[in-house]
Amino acid sequence: MSDEEAKGKVEKTKGKIREDLGKITGDKNEQVKGKVEQVKGKVQEEVGKAKRKAKE
Repeated sequence: MSDEEAKGKVEKTKGKIREDLGKITGDKNEQVKGKVEQVKGKVQEEVGKAKRKAKE
C-alpha cells in the first residue's frame, strides 16, 4: 500500500466520522461535508492504487 492509498483511507474514515457526527447532531451541513471528504478519500486511494500498479 502506497502513502497515497493510506492517506485516502484516512480521509475516508475522517469523512465517515464527520458524517456520523452530523447525523447525531442533526447538522446536515456536516453530513454533506463528511460525504464529500469520503469521496475525496476514495479518489485519492484509487489514484494511489493506479500509481502503484503502474510502477509494477
